[in-house]
Amino acid sequence: MPKRFVVAASEFPDLPRFPVGFELADALTVASQQLHETPTPHSTLRTAVRLAVHLMPGAEHAGVSVLERGSRLRTLAWTDEVVRSAEARHTGREQHGHWERLWNSPVARIGDSDADDGWDVLSALGLRSALSLRLRADRRRLTVLTAYARKPDVFDEDATRIGRLFTAHVSIALDSATVREQLTEAMHTRDLIGQATGILMERQGIDAAAAFESLVRASQRENVKLRDLARRIVGTHNTA
Repeated sequence: MPKRFVVAASEFPDLPRFPVGFELADALTVASQQLHETPTPHSTLRTAVRLAVHLMPGAEHAGVSVLERGSRLRTLAWTDEVVRSAEARHTGREQHGHWERLWNSPVARIGDSDADDGWDVLSALGLRSALSLRLRADRRRLTVLTAYARKPDVFDEDATRIGRLFTAHVSIALDSATVREQLTEAMHTRDLIGQATGILMERQGIDAAAAFESLVRASQRENVKLRDLARRIVGTHNTA
């Protein structure tokens, strides 16, 4: 049966409803707008998991997790606690291989947790199907969006294609939010270092270049990041 796009008005008021069939392009356009309106990477991921349930055929729950080589799986965003439980219990078990496959493939699927050996974790939580889609990958870190369903064999080829289209939009929005956050942090850091430099100029009677050099030397000597040292100087000055 085709996925019905039923969305709570309080969550996504602009997402189209589809009485017959899918208008996938329209749905993805609105989803993309929702994603690009998020101010931070974390809010992008929170929006992505909620949208995944509404857009991906068969999806009832969703989560975004990150896996670092040789490290534990960490869940970054989730629709509900069953997702956190499912992903937390995967750690250190054979099921970890499900996520490991995504280093080399954009998709990993579980057809039926009751029938497949080793998937008792999902089965115990009432989750029969899972579809994991790679969002980001580099040599050390893998970021994955996973949709879950309580029925077996839910995520067919159509669901996978739609999921991959959706995660492409999520990846672009996540990159944009990350760049915005980095630029904002850079601007704040520049302003903070400028304030700290001004304070040192006033205290020590030196020019801007000498004050900045003094700040850099102190950062290296104390093994403290420049921005953190600047924040400390400004904070001390403001409370003096």
